[in-house]
Amino acid sequence: MLHRYVLHNDQIQPVTDLSLSPGQVGLLAGWGVFSTLRVAGGVLFAWERHWARIQRDAAAFHVALPHDPEIVRRKLVELVEANQAPNCTLRLVIVRNGGGMWAGPSNGRESDLIALTADSKEWGEGVKLAYVREARHAACQFAGTKILSWAMNLTWLESAQQRGFDEVILLNERGEVSECTSANIFIANGNEVWTPPLSSGCLPGITREVILGEVHVPGIRIAEKTLLPGDLEFADEVFITSTTRDLLPVHVIEDKKIGRKDYARQSMTRAFREYLETYIASRRESVAR
Repeated sequence: MLHRYVLHNDQIQPVTDLSLSPGQVGLLAGWGVFSTLRVAGGVLFAWERHWARIQRDAAAFHVALPHDPEIVRRKLVELVEANQAPNCTLRLVIVRNGGGMWAGPSNGRESDLIALTADSKEWGEGVKLAYVREARHAACQFAGTKILSWAMNLTWLESAQQRGFDEVILLNERGEVSECTSANIFIANGNEVWTPPLSSGCLPGITREVILGEVHVPGIRIAEKTLLPGDLEFADEVFITSTTRDLLPVHVIEDKKIGRKDYARQSMTRAFREYLETYIASRRESVAR
């Protein structure tokens, strides 16, 4: 559920007072970038990674960003405090204001920053997935960017849910596994864990990035590899990852039961949560000083 206050540029205000203009081309065309962050203990988890990705995507789409990310971080923390939500999910959006024939009167800003928080969703013990073919174009120069034009993802997700599934696996133009609409995907066979490379067209998810770079489990190898649907269907384990899901097991793909084990995911989940707790504790200590 959306919380009471939102951040609009420099001001924290009730969501009912938020005023946006039809002339903001980013609202009409989905011209902007965003990221979804986990807030734990009042700390923005992996803030530096989220901002780095926003910078990459904004540069690709010519979206102007605030110059000082530390000021943005502080305002986001103020929003969390105003909503009295130390443990929640936060959405940060940067909307472009100019460009194109529908651009309206300028408010003096090249882009608007909007942030809102909500209760974190409970995802259950596992998910059922379906396939969507040719849903990612890996060769596109904008593949892997996280932008406001999200309607296709939402439509695929809604259609799958109407069929009784929780999410969908998006295949690229070569028939390779890319990602889900809002999650990355991993498989495990024995002590080897694989996830599709960025060349598959998938988004460089923050949880994916942490798992590949920071999660170390003795005896388990974690790496990238091109995956096909058959690799998922015959794997020992399949799981998806995202900011709000951690590492969530996949039980069914297109009505076929998936996975026979859960050792790698459980071991990696423990390591991931240890990293999360260490990150949060270190940021709390730095604030306390």
